[in-house]
Amino acid sequence: MDDRHYETYIDTFAGSSDLVDFLMESFMLFKDLIGKHVYPSDWMAMIMVQNRVFLRAINTYADTMNQKFLNNDDFEVQLWNNYFHLAVAFITQESLQLQHFSPTKRNKILAKYGDMRRLIGFAIRDIWYKLGSHKIGFIPGMVGPILEMTLIPEEELRRATIPIFFDMITCENAHSGNFQKFENEIILKLDHEVEGGGGDERYMQLLETILLDCAAEKPPLRPQVQHFVSLVKGLLIRLLDYRTVMNDDSRNNRMSCTVNLLNFYKDINREGMYIRYLYKLRDLHLEGENYTEAAYTLLLHSRLLKWLDEMCSPQFEFHGSQTQRQLKETLYDTIIDYFDKGKMWEEAITLCKELAEQYENEIFDYELLSKRLEKQAKFYENIMKILRPKPDYFAVGYYGQGYPPFLRNKVFIHRGKEYERREDFQNHLMSQFPSALHLNTTTMPGDDIKNSLLQYIQCFTVQPVLEIPPRLKNKPVPDQIINFYKSNYVQRFHYSRPVKKGPVDPNNEFVSMWIERTTFTTVYKLPGILRWFEATDMKHTTLSPLENAIETMESTNEKILTMINQYQADWTLPINPLSMLLNGIVDPAVMGGFAKYEKAFFTEDFTQQHPEDRDKLLRLKDLIAWQIPLLGGGIALHGKRVMEALRPFHERMEECFKQLKKKVQKEYGVRELPDLDERKSTRPRSMLRSLRQSIISISSLQGSECGTPTKLHADRDFPPESPTSGSSTLPRSSGSMTGSLSEGMVTVGDAEVKLRKSKKKKKRSSMIFITEERERIHTMDSKRLSKKQEFRSDTNLCEPNEGSVSLTNANSRSLPAITGLSLAVVAGMEDVDSVRARRDSKSMSVCGTSDRTADRRSKGVINLIFKSKSSKSEKM
Repeated sequence: MDDRHYETYIDTFAGSSDLVDFLMESFMLFKDLIGKHVYPSDWMAMIMVQNRVFLRAINTYADTMNQKFLNNDDFEVQLWNNYFHLAVAFITQESLQLQHFSPTKRNKILAKYGDMRRLIGFAIRDIWYKLGSHKIGFIPGMVGPILEMTLIPEEELRRATIPIFFDMITCENAHSGNFQKFENEIILKLDHEVEGGGGDERYMQLLETILLDCAAEKPPLRPQVQHFVSLVKGLLIRLLDYRTVMNDDSRNNRMSCTVNLLNFYKDINREGMYIRYLYKLRDLHLEGENYTEAAYTLLLHSRLLKWLDEMCSPQFEFHGSQTQRQLKETLYDTIIDYFDKGKMWEEAITLCKELAEQYENEIFDYELLSKRLEKQAKFYENIMKILRPKPDYFAVGYYGQGYPPFLRNKVFIHRGKEYERREDFQNHLMSQFPSALHLNTTTMPGDDIKNSLLQYIQCFTVQPVLEIPPRLKNKPVPDQIINFYKSNYVQRFHYSRPVKKGPVDPNNEFVSMWIERTTFTTVYKLPGILRWFEATDMKHTTLSPLENAIETMESTNEKILTMINQYQADWTLPINPLSMLLNGIVDPAVMGGFAKYEKAFFTEDFTQQHPEDRDKLLRLKDLIAWQIPLLGGGIALHGKRVMEALRPFHERMEECFKQLKKKVQKEYGVRELPDLDERKSTRPRSMLRSLRQSIISISSLQGSECGTPTKLHADRDFPPESPTSGSSTLPRSSGSMTGSLSEGMVTVGDAEVKLRKSKKKKKRSSMIFITEERERIHTMDSKRLSKKQEFRSDTNLCEPNEGSVSLTNANSRSLPAITGLSLAVVAGMEDVDSVRARRDSKSMSVCGTSDRTADRRSKGVINLIFKSKSSKSEKM
């Protein structure tokens, strides 16, 4: 059929309605034939003949529509809409994408049929501009089809059709005062189109250039268009990265790109797309059995929901008709299971508490509450009984221009899996980048490597820096609890390298042993929604030989303390490691490991040359003095466990220790631990855990120097007791403290008896007054934590919420006076009056905890008292 045939046939329609029906049916038929692939894909000649027939018919029908159905009175919205969709379906069909063909085949098609995409694309552009005031009716419906057309990799077609976007922006802005609908639609469609294979860096450049040039002609719109272009450009960069690694063997790269995208959607407040990528990330984690990270990922979705019975906005089909409360509860159950598999029972307990609060005070489902509390109790038991191996952390640097932008010249801290060695981790890493070269140094590479076109990988082990939660500070915390925080909820990591400076003494290497330390700070805490995070801050510091000695002594004391606790808790452990540790320290040949420190630092020359190090010298002496009671506790434990065959070895070790003890106590003062035999605890606890917080955590982690005064000056730190103190205090005595302890316990015991009697009287009353009940409910509501979570909250979630995570430790209910005294004696940093003021402010919550409080107090007392030798001598 030529043009005359079409004209003759169209003239046969008597009325416009019949013509509209014919055109609509033709468009639908053409679109159906294009989509159904009438001919096999290798019948290229027949397919191109069919396309040429369609192209002539579409253009002829478009001319007819321009003549008859473009005026305001005769405008047919649905007809024009069908035309645009047909034209885009035609231009985007696979058989016309010449870039996929071989050069020979492409040249044949161009020589015989030309590039039909250009012809139909230019026709679409011309018709769009003819629509006039009717354009607004096609926004945002036509944004997707037009975007699909502009993504075709044909330069002239792109230059001709991209300006349609600016025309849409202008049209919607004139109609509504903004172009929000257009922006939302293009972001949504761009995500799907680029993931499906459309778009490239050249398209991103053209889009930016053309839209900014168009905006320059309309100054009032320029700021909004610039912001829009910046938004779309940022999205395109991330989408192109994501598409590049989507079929990559490296699951880590796919996870990184997924996180980049979900963070982007969170920042621009696109909740639906944000959730979509959350679940993609969750699936990737489950493939790699990263249950902890999968739990943190799902937790981000749960934060968007509230404990309300409102219907959720369905972002996914599986939401169905669930309310926010139902969906959040379902998510929590799944997250708790993931945390359980990942041995992150602390996080699981937090969610169990939140669910229990809902079951008990909101929906009153006591059956579910009981099951939840049983599960929670099991998690507490797991924390104390099940061994959790500490994961190693690795710093990985990706240097060179051969990496994608999200890795290029960046350093990441990776969290290793259980028992994963650095060699295994490094081999797995190198297998993902087979062409990369391994850097054997740990120093930062130069610009020549960073600007190289090759790929370089740097990998070494780093040590996490312990950050004790505020609720655990200055409290006797069991090893099983504190060990968890040594490798979890960490954001700072150290790498230390020894260097020699100045003259080297062959007989004492410690004099010239300096430490160069690099501290990496990650963007989020680990663990989180990934097993690695970028190190955004790197600081380099140098430790002097004296500071290095202090750290070494702290580490040694901590090692002794940890091992004693392990052997105290588990009598089945073999004795050899304890024997080796103790003997290596008390052997006269080694002289406790600090004989060389004495020669290096405790001299007149060093003191005169380094007057600024006076406090550090006192700190080192204090640590040496504290090592003696620790060794004494270890040797006493060793004596109970050693076999008869090794009894001579133990006796020699005891003799060495006596000589060492005599020397240290004479020069550095006396320190003593609580008498272990005085403790009558019925449950396994760490026998020296109060000491841990006193001599190690307080002084070393909080930065105090020589925080523990010598025993000879212990009484000076005791302020006079206030006779008007609101709680029972421990009176000081120049003699043994046993009598004071007994009196204090009796006082507390009497108070507790009275308290229990008053509770029993209260329980006997069978009448419940409404006003009292309302007051009680009001009080509970006022204490209840708000669960509102904003969508733009922190992405990582690795930092626990102190309000919801806080767990009440039994020993925090011990005598307030004891706590104040122990801080004064042991730490020497905190004013007792301020401690008492805080204590009194908490007295209302302490006195009504449970009937077992007095018993727990009496058990916690021993952990918090150091015997004063000078006090005993005064009494004598």
